[in-house]
Amino acid sequence: MEVSDWFSVEFDEDVVRLSAEPLEQEPWSQQFRWVDIKRICFKVEDVTTSDGIYVFTKARPESFAIPIEARRGKELWEEILSRGLFDAELAIEAAGSVEGIFCWPPIPTQSSE
Repeated sequence: MEVSDWFSVEFDEDVVRLSAEPLEQEPWSQQFRWVDIKRICFKVEDVTTSDGIYVFTKARPESFAIPIEARRGKELWEEILSRGLFDAELAIEAAGSVEGIFCWPPIPTQSSE
């Protein structure tokens, strides 16, 4: 079963809606508002796992995890880029990588003084 068979994304001008109907599990749905987004991370996985979009919002401490292979997942990624919520150059770097996590805005690193 493909990810797009059980996980879908819908969005409009204000809200992103996620819904899933995984095999042998309860279906669920979640949503968040575009204006509540604080940070987005893109995780590059190996060929056996879907790359993921992790959206951090003001609404809760944990991220919303969205497989890029979800139905309309790629369209969501394009919308994120067109809205300037993720740096275009960093997206190009992520697309050319074989693994890693890329976040925008960058997560501050602590200096060791």
